[in-house]
Amino acid sequence: MEKAPKIGLQGLLRPEDSIVVLIDHQPFQVANLHSHEPTMIINNTVGLAKATKVFNVPTILTTVTEERGGLIIKGIQDIFPEQKPINRTFINTWEDPAVTDIVKESGRKQLILAGLWTEVCVAMPAIQALGEGYDVFVVTDACGSVSVEAHDMAVRRMVQVGIVPINWLAVVSEWQRDWARLDTASQLGPLLFEHGGGSGVALAWELQLLAATPPQQ
Repeated sequence: MEKAPKIGLQGLLRPEDSIVVLIDHQPFQVANLHSHEPTMIINNTVGLAKATKVFNVPTILTTVTEERGGLIIKGIQDIFPEQKPINRTFINTWEDPAVTDIVKESGRKQLILAGLWTEVCVAMPAIQALGEGYDVFVVTDACGSVSVEAHDMAVRRMVQVGIVPINWLAVVSEWQRDWARLDTASQLGPLLFEHGGGSGVALAWELQLLAATPPQQ
């Protein structure tokens, strides 16, 4: 597969060329998540997952030994009620043909990964997929690790080999690209209100001001 450039307009994410893989957002991993506040990671991952629906971006859910590690968190599963997560034994998602065959068949080159933990279940498939010619993006604020150092070292390691770190709001912004695309823009407001944190609060305030009656002269 020919590698997509990471500079210029073609270096930005496009919904029609993106595919998302959400890896191992499970109770066992969340229980030992110490690089971030768990509620933040869950919020960001659910926000990203909802955005894939807005932009019709294919999304693969995968777990590892869910019979011991637990089912994927409810907030994610609720967005894809029809999808049964692919349950692996491979630590490295990219060694499981049940996952990689779906990605290959999609023909999409921009691979977006998020998962727990960053240093293991995200870094391993990211590095392997990059070597197979995919343009790999890791949504770092929808990932987490057993410590701040573990997350930081994993991101540094991936950047060294050419993987692009990005946050979930940046993913959504690159998919949207133009506010004149009203079919998706109209769906982003509710998404930001619910999962955008301070950005959602600011947007609500802006809409309040725009709707306010001008003061009398």
